Amino acid sequence: MIDWLSEPVGQLDKGFLLQAQEKQNQLTKPQGALGVLEEIAVIISGLQKTKQPNIDQAEIIIYAADHGIAQENVSAFPQVVTAEMVKNFSAGGAAISVLSKQHDLSLQVINLGLVIELPRMKRVEHQVIAAGTKSFLHEQAMDERQIIKAFNTAKKYVDQAHDSHCQLLIFGEMGIANTSSASALVCALSSIEPEIITGLGTGIDKDALAHKVQVIKEALTNNKQHLSSPLEILQTFGGFEIAALTASFIRSAQKGIISLVDGFICSVAALFAIRIKPECKPWLIFSHRSAEQGHKKVLELIAVTPLLEFNLRLGEGSGAALAYPLIRSACLLQNEMASFSSADVSEKLT
Repeated sequence: MIDWLSEPVGQLDKGFLLQAQEKQNQLTKPQGALGVLEEIAVIISGLQKTKQPNIDQAEIIIYAADHGIAQENVSAFPQVVTAEMVKNFSAGGAAISVLSKQHDLSLQVINLGLVIELPRMKRVEHQVIAAGTKSFLHEQAMDERQIIKAFNTAKKYVDQAHDSHCQLLIFGEMGIANTSSASALVCALSSIEPEIITGLGTGIDKDALAHKVQVIKEALTNNKQHLSSPLEILQTFGGFEIAALTASFIRSAQKGIISLVDGFICSVAALFAIRIKPECKPWLIFSHRSAEQGHKKVLELIAVTPLLEFNLRLGEGSGAALAYPLIRSACLLQNEMASFSSADVSEKLT
């Protein structure tokens, strides 16, 4: 269906992994004293095939799209908020806008299809597939043409990042009701019950949560004939932005770019990326575990431990942007710390 998915992914170089670990062991610290930061630097060394890992060239890409399932009253906010937040991204008032400015990272917002037509705005590119997806309560959210376009649009922007020598990409999302989409995706892929995965999203109350769970249950039953593969499940329950995220994680791995994965929505997309292309997993660094109920289970399905736990539930790529300086620090520490011999520091007694 999407020919470029068959392209290979770069593998971890065991030789550089070993060289990086040996370098870590010679730095002026007890072995392992920097914990996960050492592990990150060593992994990046193996991916980039160097003892001097570097992720200074980084960019942020946010995909925005509306969801037909919002018609079923599964969100605390009206659907117009998707468009309003895209305007906020453009104006520099959103959390991710502030964080991108703090870390001097370019921010690009890709409008994949909102129910409200938007004018031209700075930082926003319009790659509209449709005015949002269909409601997956009774039919597939996307047709085949739409999911192909979402994948190919993502490929385009990752390829552009590669051409600009980007070393790390932070992906974010915006789409009212996309926690419903993400929850349905996980349940369809894993057979986990909706009550375990489905959370409060943007802040619904207890009664609204029960309704949201029921909608997802009915949708899973109504679409049971469309669950034969991860791609078909994604077409059935996904949003344009979740499909684009999935494609972005795969394409980034193919192009040798590390992806810093944000919260629940992005982690669900990463889960699908790994199920479609297992070799891309080493290229994904998971930034944080959010307060969204299903995120812990998704991370368990992927078998990863995130870097942070701040009880975030904002999305936008905000958690990944907060983790970015830690990844930079991990690389700088390996690259710039002195060794015992160069600093004339006595080593551990044997």
